[in-house]
Amino acid sequence: MELVDTHCHIHEATFLLEGDNATRARWLSAGSPDPGDMIAEAAEADVTKLICVGTTVPDSQLAVDFVREREHVWASIGIHPHEASVYAHNHRALQQFRNLAAKPKVVAIGETGLDYYYEHSPKEAQAQLLRFQLELATEHNLPLIFHIRDAFEDFWPIFGQYKGLRGVVHSFTATTTELEAALERGLYIGLNGIMTFTKHSAQLEAAKKVPRERILIETDAPFLTPIPYRGTICQPKHVRVTAEFLAQLRGERLEELAAATTQNAGTLFNI
Repeated sequence: MELVDTHCHIHEATFLLEGDNATRARWLSAGSPDPGDMIAEAAEADVTKLICVGTTVPDSQLAVDFVREREHVWASIGIHPHEASVYAHNHRALQQFRNLAAKPKVVAIGETGLDYYYEHSPKEAQAQLLRFQLELATEHNLPLIFHIRDAFEDFWPIFGQYKGLRGVVHSFTATTTELEAALERGLYIGLNGIMTFTKHSAQLEAAKKVPRERILIETDAPFLTPIPYRGTICQPKHVRVTAEFLAQLRGERLEELAAATTQNAGTLFNI
């Protein structure tokens, strides 16, 4: 059996970045586990491939550097909507980011999108950075990893302005309405540990209805640790726990779900 963690941040576990970083702080609180050990433990749990996802320009550079000499690990470069105000008018940083798209083992752009739940950056800046990354993905024929929270109403019109986009709605926690809209546009659905502890039945109903050929599994490590490991740091090995939960939820055999999600990851990200 083979599983893929299509979204993690283990490249930040033992490396310092510019400024204060919530992800780095989470790794520090857990004693900065060694990324090599996490990759090995993931393989023992049949999680054989990982995608390290960037959220800022320095973080994306770190992801590119991290995966270069490591087997079975790839990078996605992204500017998170929370960071949009930092980069909206920083043309030098955006050019540095643009240059990363052609680096070896970069398989996607993101995470990018809109987040109106926290709105750490103005909506206009978020939309500007989203468009920038959509254009870059189109230019390099790369899929996208989307972060969309309480913002689908504004996201779809922007998405619709571009042709041939493909990607995944990361950490999907919406309802069947948003699910159907994403599927109609050919997007994949990324499910993670939230499914194991959510109190919202509508989220679980949506998870049941994702076609097998459109599911991806992820951790968002170090965040969103699944039950029964709540209270500990999330790691790529926990993909298996989420896969087991989803298989039971959907009435599927674990091996079937694993095979489908691994194939989906290979199709979308070319890994």
